[in-house]
Amino acid sequence: MPPTTLGAMADRKAGAASRRTKGGRTTPKSTKTAMRPSAETGRYTPPVPKSQKVSPRWVPILMFALLLGGVLVIVLNYLNLLGHASNGKLLIGLALITAGFVTATNYH
Repeated sequence: MPPTTLGAMADRKAGAASRRTKGGRTTPKSTKTAMRPSAETGRYTPPVPKSQKVSPRWVPILMFALLLGGVLVIVLNYLNLLGHASNGKLLIGLALITAGFVTATNYH
């Protein structure tokens, strides 16, 4: 290779090395109160909303009733205490458990 090409390659390598960052912040620190980082991690923590949603008292009661009812139906079906064991009763138990999980996703 001609010497001019080697010099150009060395210049490119030097330029690439100078563009690399050595770590640290990529964005400047902000002094705005809405963008204040938390003291522990230094990351942005959104402000606490003034009005928080609170679920009615019946939501967790219904959730646990559905979950326990579904488990109870499955166990009683397994022990033949509901009459002849059938897949329909297992599906009813699984449906009750699923309804309990769906209710749990609406709990605030």
